Amino acid sequence: MQPGRGTSSDDLSSVATIRFPPIEPTYGVRLMPKTTPEHDARIAKMTFASVYPHYVNKVEKKGRTKSELHEVIEWLTGFDEKTLDGLIDEEVAFETFFARATLNPNAELIKGVICGYRIEDIETPLTRQTRYLDKLVDELAKGRKMEKILRTE
Repeated sequence: MQPGRGTSSDDLSSVATIRFPPIEPTYGVRLMPKTTPEHDARIAKMTFASVYPHYVNKVEKKGRTKSELHEVIEWLTGFDEKTLDGLIDEEVAFETFFARATLNPNAELIKGVICGYRIEDIETPLTRQTRYLDKLVDELAKGRKMEKILRTE
């Protein structure tokens, strides 16, 4: 056989064989994005007062009450209604809001995806705490039972 004109099966013995590891199928697995330092900084600077009206609108539009929202916020942060009103009037950023909070020890039981991020995979504590609050508000608006939202069951 002439060079460059194909090979016979005898000529293949000199060709190196590359073996690749088997590829595991990943059906239904979706990789969640990681937060960036810019994203974390934006959340830290955002004021609670700017987000709070959206929380109220969201839960009331779905038939839940402002007092239920306050119950959820108090469970997570320890802030009663008077303290919450003061923080809103003061226009504190989420950084200050959560620095002053006494986070519920069961907050780590809050899991799942919110705003495109898997909560338990968020590395920055402040961003994770903010997403805890978002997740609780979302569960309240979706009609979940209060016992389940407050992780008492």
